[in-house]
Amino acid sequence: MKLHILTTGGTIDKIYFDALSEFQIGEPVIGGILASMNVGFEVQVEELMRLDSLDMTDDHRRQIQKAVAASAAEHILISHGTDGMVETARWLRGFSDKKIVLTGALQPAAFAKTDAMFNIGTAVGALQTVSPGVYIAMNGRIFSADKVVKNHAQHRFEDRP
Repeated sequence: MKLHILTTGGTIDKIYFDALSEFQIGEPVIGGILASMNVGFEVQVEELMRLDSLDMTDDHRRQIQKAVAASAAEHILISHGTDGMVETARWLRGFSDKKIVLTGALQPAAFAKTDAMFNIGTAVGALQTVSPGVYIAMNGRIFSADKVVKNHAQHRFEDRP
């Protein structure tokens, strides 16, 4: 498997700057996490942007679409902020020859208590088993892009009612 990772920012890449007393989006972490796990497949990481998904616009989503279309890889993992993840996934429908999985984290990867590694592992596993299409890997589940919502009150993703 050749895995093309597109990073867009989001909580997964957030770091805390004490001097500023705020979070900022730092370098993409997903490539380093996979390297430290000694994965047995080729990984290419491409940073597209460093955004909180609440700040993502249609122009940003078009940039993600173009990157997916330009990728020669069949397996594409997109790290993304959780608030805009479902919308971006909807923009990616129609790539019938690719397996695309979006994932992120509700807590930064730099935190001791983070869901980042679990979500990344779930996403990588999903890419090896799903049919071509667009999916979201969060909270230990794989969701079809058109059948998922983020439950803000429960801090998790769920099947869309």
